[in-house]
Amino acid sequence: MTHARRITDAQVDRCRDTAVGFLKELISTSRLGEMAVQARVAAEARSIGCAVETIRYRPASVPMVEEFATDVAMGDVTRACVVGRLPGTGGGRSLILFAHPDSEPLAETSSWRHDPFVGTIDGGRLYGWSVADDLAGVATMVEALRAVLAGGLFPAGEVILASTPSKRHGRGISALLHGGLNADAALYLHPAESGAGLREVKAFASGQVEFRIVIEGRPPDTTEPLQTAFAHLAVNPIDKAISIYRALKAVDERRAAAVQHPLLQEAVGRSTNLMVSHIAAGNPAQLARSGATCVLGGALSFPPPETLGEVQRQIEAAVWEVSESDPWLKEHPPRLLWDAGVTGAEVTSMHPLYRVVSDAIFAVSGEAPSLNPMHTSSDIRNPIVQKGIPTVGLGPLGGDLAQNGRTDEWVDIEDFVRGVKVTAGVIVGWCGVSRTG
Repeated sequence: MTHARRITDAQVDRCRDTAVGFLKELISTSRLGEMAVQARVAAEARSIGCAVETIRYRPASVPMVEEFATDVAMGDVTRACVVGRLPGTGGGRSLILFAHPDSEPLAETSSWRHDPFVGTIDGGRLYGWSVADDLAGVATMVEALRAVLAGGLFPAGEVILASTPSKRHGRGISALLHGGLNADAALYLHPAESGAGLREVKAFASGQVEFRIVIEGRPPDTTEPLQTAFAHLAVNPIDKAISIYRALKAVDERRAAAVQHPLLQEAVGRSTNLMVSHIAAGNPAQLARSGATCVLGGALSFPPPETLGEVQRQIEAAVWEVSESDPWLKEHPPRLLWDAGVTGAEVTSMHPLYRVVSDAIFAVSGEAPSLNPMHTSSDIRNPIVQKGIPTVGLGPLGGDLAQNGRTDEWVDIEDFVRGVKVTAGVIVGWCGVSRTG
């Protein structure tokens, strides 16, 4: 372990209560909403010496780069990013630390065993609303920089703290990148949903596209309320949907054989999947009546370096081929609707950033992390795809996330403290530091 890392580790241990206390403050403030949390983050970043700016934006106005989402999904709202900058002394590499301060919409909390807005510590876990998604990440970046500076060290490269909305297509980091934010590398601080904590890093994110296909049919020409006896006179949209479903399954199987990424093949034995997850037609309360339409909905995951455009064209071709071979569908083409999509990205284990992060984790935990390639659509992709900024993600052990419909969301206290040490170590190892005072 380098001397600088020993200094920051000791400083984190010395200020452990401060770090945990700040995270608890964010939990209690989250009751007041996203903007209140951002105001608290801005104040804390300013207190450690950062020049702080609050940048307001509308997610739907941020240009899409290898991604898309409907305006309805993003909502016509104004969001805000908090950016804290600490200029380097010179000669070092710059680093963006980012995390998201926003949470799932506040829901019924009566089933929680711990008050969601107190920050209760019980059995080595800190419980609270959005603590693992992602207030722990926000607190980590502030406390890591605090530890570096409090240890009498000053980064040689610029350090940028970015608290950026992400939920409900918040697109905060995208807004900043579009606005000119740039650096030599970025670190996304978010507890791993896999439950591995600091034993893994996110350096790989598959792309994903979500779609719906609307297929028209024709009810039988009858005034009878019960249509079963006339079914042969109808064009059942479910029949047509089955043909399209089979075509999509054929695409899925062809892709499974042709598209292979070594990380995904090793992890789960498959690198791409097309999943039809929704079928809707007719009225379940009127089973003797034919529906006018059938809707298939699904998603396709794909590894880098494949792009959104490539996989969209494959889905379009499959739907077109079925339509061309079916007289009804040729006259009544299915409507293919794209709901959301992102292109994937990766940082290899040989990249200098990955090595710095891995070394920092090993120095704190004594265990080299593994690379988990199963984080589809992770926010690490945004700086990589939009600006070519290498990005790796890490975070402490956490669980029972509200976004998964669970209660009593938590992070492990010891892993959170280790996460602060690791992040301080990444600042030291990537940016370089000099002694102050």
